[in-house]
Amino acid sequence: MSYNPYAILGVSPNASDAEIKKAYYELAKKYHPDNCQKEALREIAAEKMKEINKAYDTIKAWREEGYQGTSQSSQSSSQGGVYHTVRVLLNENRLAEAERLLEGIPYNERGAEWLFLKGVLFMRMGRYMDALRMFESACREDPTNREYREALDSLRAATANMRSEGSYHTSTRGCSDCDICSGLVCADCCCECMGGDLIRCC
Repeated sequence: MSYNPYAILGVSPNASDAEIKKAYYELAKKYHPDNCQKEALREIAAEKMKEINKAYDTIKAWREEGYQGTSQSSQSSSQGGVYHTVRVLLNENRLAEAERLLEGIPYNERGAEWLFLKGVLFMRMGRYMDALRMFESACREDPTNREYREALDSLRAATANMRSEGSYHTSTRGCSDCDICSGLVCADCCCECMGGDLIRCC
């Protein structure tokens, strides 16, 4: 079954933005964990809130890109709209929002683009080895994509340099100035692949 965020919020795909927002706030008020007195119910409510938030964010992203997601074909196209939004969020360093949109995409629809963008997200978080794995998977899924290959090659080269200079750490604790510098260079490589620029030239 295809992911249907409208069904989660209990609204029609033809509902207005105001109706969708109203439905979201009503559900958020109903399922907010702070409104639950029992610990067991709080956990259930927290999971429900995650689902509601994902559905609302997905619908907003679809509508910003002009997609309704009302049929199988439009749902497929809408992922392109969501991915575009994720790219914008990543370039603006709005990592939490980008991650929420990516995680809202169903597992059976997570292809090469999802893997690549997840890799860029990991890059921005300083999780270079996780990013490497994502880029490698994206290249396996779509070996002809130049953007994915360039990101993978750039990150491989950067992490190799970091290791050879002894500045690479898997932990975020105790980072040196060199770690921070190298991380920025890595992130800039991926940013430029996506059409952005983290480190601007004078």
